[in-house]
Amino acid sequence: MSVAIIAEDFAGMRAQASGLVERAGLDWHFHPVRIEGIWRRLPTRFCPAPLRATAPIDLPSSTGLLVSVGGTGGAVAAAVRKRTGLKLVQIQNPRMAAHHFDLIIANVHDAIAGPNIVSVRTALHGMTKVKLDLARVHWHERLTVPGKALLSVLIGGANGRFSFGVDDANTLADRLIGIMGHAEVAVALTPSRRTDAGALAVLKARLASHPAWIWDGEGENPYHGLLACADAIAVTTDSVSMISEAVATEAPVMIIDLPGRSRRISAFVQTLAEADRVRPFTGEWAPWAVTALDDTGRGADEMIRRLAL
Repeated sequence: MSVAIIAEDFAGMRAQASGLVERAGLDWHFHPVRIEGIWRRLPTRFCPAPLRATAPIDLPSSTGLLVSVGGTGGAVAAAVRKRTGLKLVQIQNPRMAAHHFDLIIANVHDAIAGPNIVSVRTALHGMTKVKLDLARVHWHERLTVPGKALLSVLIGGANGRFSFGVDDANTLADRLIGIMGHAEVAVALTPSRRTDAGALAVLKARLASHPAWIWDGEGENPYHGLLACADAIAVTTDSVSMISEAVATEAPVMIIDLPGRSRRISAFVQTLAEADRVRPFTGEWAPWAVTALDDTGRGADEMIRRLAL
């Protein structure tokens, strides 16, 4: 049996679904949802014929399960479920009636409940202990500085709710320089595709004379290495996915606050803070004891048990 992942073609959505399916030990194939015409301007759940509004979704004969992500993916996958009779697992709040799905795996901060709903504290992802162990071996010599602890810094950027500009980069640089000046700490930093070029330039200039390494976007992506090798991780508050992957490690995670507001992300961070898995990034070097927190495995186990896979 293989699994058809149905979602908009965003890396984060694909990562959540593939992470869940792979934890269940299943193979998958991806089917991007591309809404066309007037329905691009309206929520897909209101579309009377979602399969007519998107590019064709042709499933291999081996397909035995559907997994959808997000509201648009969920609406289209629900139509595929009705057409094929295949069971459907939805990731994230679909913002439509739960009876359209056999199982919904949603975050605690989505605040939805029901007999076919499983609540998880983190976004689903594919960051397993095995992958982290391999990344640690692969990246340790390149990322660590002898005699210094490693602070890995994961930077996002503007996403419609939060921003990260030049002023914010200067504030972050001040705090990182302060940590390196008062403790035996080296910094390894990676930006994301959303990171503002001006803000990144500030970080590169300000940290150039300090024990700090910043990925320039060339060659092999060090992201897994930064997670695996870190003694502590600082991550910007804009990305639920990056925070979720960070707390799946055995390193304490500090949240870099950014200008902006999101009720859902604030609730997500608060859930992790209540478990003392994350704390605010204040510019102090004060790691604390933690255990890895990752609800992807529990989501996969519930999927297998409830759907008798």
